Amino acid sequence: MQDFTFYSPTKFAFGRDAETRCGELVKEFGGSRVLIHYGGGSAVRSGLIDRVKKSLDDAGVSYVELGGVHPNPLDEMVYTGIDLCRAENVDFIVAVGGGSTIDSAKAIALGTLYDGDFWDFYSGAAAPSKALPVGTVLTIAAAGSEGSGDSVITKKSTMEKRGTGGECIRPKFSVLNPALTQTLPAYQTACGVTDIMAHVFERYFTNTKNVETTDRLCEAVLTAMKNEAPKVIADPNDYEARANIMWAGMVAHNNIVGVGRDQDWNSHGIEHELSGLYDCAHGAGLAVIMPAWMTYVMKHDVMRFAQVAVRVWGCDMDYANPEATALAGIKAFRTFLRGIGMPINFEELGAKVEDIPALVEKFGIGDGKTGGFVNLDRNDIAAIYKLAAEATL
Repeated sequence: MQDFTFYSPTKFAFGRDAETRCGELVKEFGGSRVLIHYGGGSAVRSGLIDRVKKSLDDAGVSYVELGGVHPNPLDEMVYTGIDLCRAENVDFIVAVGGGSTIDSAKAIALGTLYDGDFWDFYSGAAAPSKALPVGTVLTIAAAGSEGSGDSVITKKSTMEKRGTGGECIRPKFSVLNPALTQTLPAYQTACGVTDIMAHVFERYFTNTKNVETTDRLCEAVLTAMKNEAPKVIADPNDYEARANIMWAGMVAHNNIVGVGRDQDWNSHGIEHELSGLYDCAHGAGLAVIMPAWMTYVMKHDVMRFAQVAVRVWGCDMDYANPEATALAGIKAFRTFLRGIGMPINFEELGAKVEDIPALVEKFGIGDGKTGGFVNLDRNDIAAIYKLAAEATL
């Protein structure tokens, strides 16, 4: 295990009706003028926005609103939010929604206090160092943005989907009420579970040795998703299963399962080009890419793939042919994804094989390499897209 410093100061209010604590939490962290940032009309129609407003009113906190965040949040909304925060002297942002809304709120928080273009943080031209404080009221268990210092935004003019990260945009608090996720369509729920599992896998596949504790933590979260996801697909109102999935989403991405080990985020990067070009759900894109990436890099460390196959997917270990066990585990993962309603290839996702060269070009590594577990060049990226395009059970 490598040396590490782990710092995750977000305060979590978890449970039924937790959103009624929003006002007191804003005041606790020094907010007095709030931007309520949210996505589509469901948060309004369900009464959630009204409950958040009442909580702020009861705490004596004033607010302005900005709704309309779409999946794969766009820079246009961020610019609008920055202008609004400056005009209204906003000193705190409350994101009500899923990862897209939270990521948009984080970008607004960065841009409001920055003299240049907020996109500098996402293009790599600047590093985040200060931002307005952000709190969240989570409605989708998926991205883990409610507990992380990460944010991903799409630049509309070029459809580039890029991320940034820093402690200054880690939420001060996050409200997690599993009941808020009970109205989600099965497809969105399954996309969220897929994203959670991807966050774990991208930490699990590592070259760092002697990481048994975090291996076991990763395997526990993956096993929980394997067990709980079918329950909520069958019964959307299963509060306890929803609760386990919601907490897993946070644990999967605040890095407690990834400390002390190298990580590999190529799958997310490869998928970002798909959702950037086709505007597909991020989790659905990951369902197509993750097993393809696994198949392509498996031989780099067959025993690590065999280990997760046995410990999570219940495959029998073939000591004479561990590659067979590893492949069985990848097949089990893909079968699980299909079982919860996820696509497994380009055709089901709505992607096109003929776009692979453009996807590789947009990935933007030129003649270099990128990775962690396995370093990939543009030819490797193209091969993974091809595997994803042709995948079957």
